Amino acid sequence: MDASAAAAHLARDVDPISRERLEAQGLEMRLVTGDADREDFIQVVARGFLDPELTDEQVRETRARGDYRRMTGVYDPQTPTRSAPVATSASWLSELTVPGGGVLPGSAVSAVSVAPTHRRRGIARALLEAELRSAVAGGVPLAMLTVSEATLYGRYGFAPAAPAATWVIDTKRAGWRGPGRSGRVDFISRETWREIAPGLHEEVRLRSAGELEIPAGHWDSFAGTRPDAKDPGKRRAIQWRDDAGAVRGAALYTVTENSDDWTKSRVDVSSLIAVTPAAYAALWRFLLELDLIGEVHAGELAVDEPLWWMIADQRAATITVRDHQYVRIIDVPRALEARTYTGSGDVLLDVEDSLGLSTGRWQLRVVDGIGTVEDVGDSASAAPVMRLGIEELSAIYLGGVSVTTLAAAGRLAVDDADLVAPLFLTPRAPRLSFWY
Repeated sequence: MDASAAAAHLARDVDPISRERLEAQGLEMRLVTGDADREDFIQVVARGFLDPELTDEQVRETRARGDYRRMTGVYDPQTPTRSAPVATSASWLSELTVPGGGVLPGSAVSAVSVAPTHRRRGIARALLEAELRSAVAGGVPLAMLTVSEATLYGRYGFAPAAPAATWVIDTKRAGWRGPGRSGRVDFISRETWREIAPGLHEEVRLRSAGELEIPAGHWDSFAGTRPDAKDPGKRRAIQWRDDAGAVRGAALYTVTENSDDWTKSRVDVSSLIAVTPAAYAALWRFLLELDLIGEVHAGELAVDEPLWWMIADQRAATITVRDHQYVRIIDVPRALEARTYTGSGDVLLDVEDSLGLSTGRWQLRVVDGIGTVEDVGDSASAAPVMRLGIEELSAIYLGGVSVTTLAAAGRLAVDDADLVAPLFLTPRAPRLSFWY
């Protein structure tokens, strides 16, 4: 990520339109900058996401790792604790991997909360629209977020673009049909995992549409290497080395013992990063064959995991799929030209955006997988027309859902779905491997 662009994003003042709208209600919207204000902000976010009140150490450690975030607070001078915001949001510039292995800068939005005392006053709308207009001001072509409440964000043009799968595997039933053993798996310390995991993820994320850069502070939280980590010793770390001795994969997991039947204890996989297919197979086989383990649980997996074809009994796995990574296109031509497509063809995109940020008519011309976009305004075109909202365009952008499916669901209208849909197909399902 370009350091100057990230710094400019952090320094940009709050959106004047949203600020004035909230001022009319007697509320103040401003950036959260000082250490004391940031600590109040962190406590309010914890409360908003149903976490217990944080200790002083937890607040300090969170603040120390949060300098990359641009924090916005909404304040009510009539509250007894005026230093604590009644609503929050945060954002930072990251890189989103798009189909074809390219990356686009995007505004990653997080920590959106409104106190129950201040609901239904348009505060969340003011915050979300402010984040989007800030992205526009910075020339950022899209925004993305992971959400705790799925129904809130479509009204702002965000769409579920990279679903996540959660697996529960009955290890006694699963068996193994995958590749034979190669390389070697070894236990490592959590500190060693913390050192090697970011580099492994950098290799993997550039191959997986939907992935982002992981902020540095997240790695300490994953590994339990923060001073305030809860039960850090429960985390176990392993790595896989190929026959040449190169580390090409690593995993983190915890074990929960079943005191009623030791052979039915449980493993929760919190991270599995594999640069090569051999590393992927070896790490999963190790986890599925652990002694005294009856179930393996893992989340934030792709919906097309190769593991499905590596276990002998596919019914041993219970798989739940749900929305995870949401994307909101802002600059339509820039976003569409950044990704690759399948084959060749033309389509005219007639896009509506209720916020007015991305409304327009563009012709996408694809030649051998490379797309170019032209703003055609009201001009006529011989290309098939696809009429859709910015939410639907954002949904199909990473390849997580097909044009045919959304047309059948009545979410878009297209002259020839069978002609247009193949352009947007991707060889692999999009994925995001963490929450933010």
